Amino acid sequence: MSVDDSQLGGTSVAAPQHVGDEPPVRPAGTKAPDDGDRWREALRRVTSGGWAVSLGAVVLAVLAGSVMIAVTDKGVQDASGYFFSRPQDTFSAIGSAVGGAYAALFRGAVWDFRADDFAGGIKPFMSSLNFATPLIGAGLGVALAFRAGLFNIGGRGQMLVAAAAAGWVGFGVDLPIVLHLVVAMTAGIAAGAIWSGIAGLLKAATGAHEVITTIMLNYVAFYLISYMLATPGLLQAPGSSNPKTPPMADTVIMPRLLGAQYKLNLGFVFALVAVVLVWWLLNRSRLGFAFRAVGENPDAARVAGIDVRRTTVSVMLVAGGLIGLAGTTQVLGTVTTGFSSDIDAGIGFDAITVALLGRSTPFGVLAAAILFGAFKAGGSVMQASENVPIEIVLVIQSLIVLFIAAPPLVRAVFHLPQPGARPKKRARRQPKEVAA
Repeated sequence: MSVDDSQLGGTSVAAPQHVGDEPPVRPAGTKAPDDGDRWREALRRVTSGGWAVSLGAVVLAVLAGSVMIAVTDKGVQDASGYFFSRPQDTFSAIGSAVGGAYAALFRGAVWDFRADDFAGGIKPFMSSLNFATPLIGAGLGVALAFRAGLFNIGGRGQMLVAAAAAGWVGFGVDLPIVLHLVVAMTAGIAAGAIWSGIAGLLKAATGAHEVITTIMLNYVAFYLISYMLATPGLLQAPGSSNPKTPPMADTVIMPRLLGAQYKLNLGFVFALVAVVLVWWLLNRSRLGFAFRAVGENPDAARVAGIDVRRTTVSVMLVAGGLIGLAGTTQVLGTVTTGFSSDIDAGIGFDAITVALLGRSTPFGVLAAAILFGAFKAGGSVMQASENVPIEIVLVIQSLIVLFIAAPPLVRAVFHLPQPGARPKKRARRQPKEVAA
């Protein structure tokens, strides 16, 4: 039997609140949330864990990587054969294996302490920043969609079409030096925005879930670009049978920032500018407020007068343009001798991890991208000098995603407070009885 407010003396009963990560109790008579609401709620919980959860996820992943390094090390395996007779040898081998591996990672990603001068010592960090450059743009695109409650999983496709558009302008159009770079970048960013905008338009017009449409568009872009790379007169280099483009013209190549000995190019500056612009967009502009409002609650945003459909399309356009910036910097700054269908190098999917680790904030994405750039730069040195499988670095990155996706686990390990939990009150000390 239902009870209305009049039967309760005109008072209303508030819905019970949930504490921590426990799901809220749904009042009787209300409809269950649809799949879109469930996805949005899951995304909100993952991206609102706080910086302590992100740091804890990295620490747990590094510790798990240490276990794998120790297990796969030949010296540790040999020493463990006589563990009960000389256990100190096993512990020494574990320390040597793990310490040597992470020292090599640091030497390849941050500072080469074996170098003879400062220029040689700082070279690994410049390489890390170079690897981080496309991750910054792609991570910003994914993070911006996350803030609006959308899952942009189409980074690979958006990077491919952006690289194709910028690359075609780069080797197929003859323009002056500065204008050539501007036109090529504009073409790449626009191509990425349009490709992502297709998913946004389908979402707004038909309700098609953006996860499905962006993944399908990844396949469409891959096979389309593969066809164009294998077809003379389109993207394939003239007179070549390989599915590869001609090299970029000298007038369109992004200059190196610190000289020819470092790979860091002008694309890093564009990535930093994108970080500042996205911060301003989200925190200082009316459009960014609409993005965040729709991400928090699209129904409330609609009641407040925000056009949710138009906002959805706008979000995907801007997010695709940012990912298009990543593809553009790849072909005009890093792979300038011609590219093939693997130009994205997994960056489109790594951007999801970067956005999650950065808590979908612009400066958080910047820090997470540099961290992952350091993993990429130092992983090869760790493999070459310490014979550590490069797959361990990939496992560490995957574990970071796993731990970020499980905030309650990280909070439980590090005894962090649950969100919404009330602080425990300290028991008040009873005054001691004064002896008579």
